[in-house]
Amino acid sequence: MDTITIPALNRPVDATVNIPGSKSITNRALLVAALAQGDSTLENALFSEDSEYFAKCVEQLGIPITLNPALAQIQVSGKGGEIPAKQADLFVGLAGTAARFITALVALGKGEYRLDGVPRMRERPMGDLVTVLQNSGITINFEGNPGFMPYTIYGQQFAGGHVSLKANQTSQQLSALLMIAPYAQQDTTIEVEGTMVSQSYVKMTCRLMADFGVEVSQTDDNIFHIKAGQRYQGRNYTIEPDASNASYFFAAAAVTGGRVRVNYLTKASCQGDILWLNVLEQMGCQIIEGADYTEVVGPEQLQGIDVDMNDMSDLVQTLGAIAPYASSPVTIRNVEHIRYKETERIRAVVTELQRLGVKVEEFADGMRIEPGPITPAAIETYHDHRMAMAFSVTGLKTPGIIIKDPGCTAKTFPDYFTRFFKMIGVS
Repeated sequence: MDTITIPALNRPVDATVNIPGSKSITNRALLVAALAQGDSTLENALFSEDSEYFAKCVEQLGIPITLNPALAQIQVSGKGGEIPAKQADLFVGLAGTAARFITALVALGKGEYRLDGVPRMRERPMGDLVTVLQNSGITINFEGNPGFMPYTIYGQQFAGGHVSLKANQTSQQLSALLMIAPYAQQDTTIEVEGTMVSQSYVKMTCRLMADFGVEVSQTDDNIFHIKAGQRYQGRNYTIEPDASNASYFFAAAAVTGGRVRVNYLTKASCQGDILWLNVLEQMGCQIIEGADYTEVVGPEQLQGIDVDMNDMSDLVQTLGAIAPYASSPVTIRNVEHIRYKETERIRAVVTELQRLGVKVEEFADGMRIEPGPITPAAIETYHDHRMAMAFSVTGLKTPGIIIKDPGCTAKTFPDYFTRFFKMIGVS
């Protein structure tokens, strides 16, 4: 399907929904389970393009994986840090987590591992991670620009020791190093140079490592210590619903003055994007917490907000898509790093809001969005799943919003539009 037209509602949304498992947790759990001693079963795992690319790469490295989409279950037979395959040609698509995590994983192997992705993945930053690996004595041959895919890694076990890493464009490279560090030749200290973006994702990584039996200590916010010789232990592990993907359903309640409950997701989540609930509360929504659910009730009129979204930057598009319906301007700050995501996200949001007739001021690290009437238009999604999902919410209030390339949501949420239309009572 080339396009989807979003049916505007003249009533509040009233729904209870279930959201598939977190992409970020699924991919971290896949890596840790692959390194673990013994078998792991991942429950409520996400089945999407990103997670399936990741699982296929792990399988190509000789680590047995059984996928059961019907049960949302993945079984992994961990090899205790061994990478059985001595050669592999690994394709990660546009999956940034897979690209960074698999790059780190193969550094533990003893073989020749080529990694590549789609053209946009070849433009996304990998250089800080591969520099750390090269400084550890690992040989990496780049086929094009140094620091970018495609490249071949000649693994020989990560050395560990004291390493410095920049994390100003993505924290995924730091998470990748943290997760392989227990299997290094010596204790590892990772010092983050300068500003670290998306710190909530690093906390998620450390929490998941602890859940599988490995401890990370910190002497301050930017220095991490991991003792060598620790080993992940296989276990049954239930993955939380994806807080990023839940944001669109909560946003639907916000813009329509309705009610949406998401089951099995609470403020106790380890995902930084649960902070979206605080944003909605500041905009006038009521947040109702249960033991195993969270509910958002939208106001008659959303209020404007000035917000630092560094720790929930995947939700910039969600906020941008509902901002024109606020009573006063919405300002988004401290998210320059999202210019290096699946698309140049600041520019993409500004362009599509302007296409809708919205007045937007673009900054280097964000934007200021003025409230006002929306002119119906067809939204370009730039092969970015979050553009499609975010602007689908805009269409609930304004007739005539069309989403181009809705299939791009397969990256993290293949049946998004099925669930979205069910939520609003449209078949």
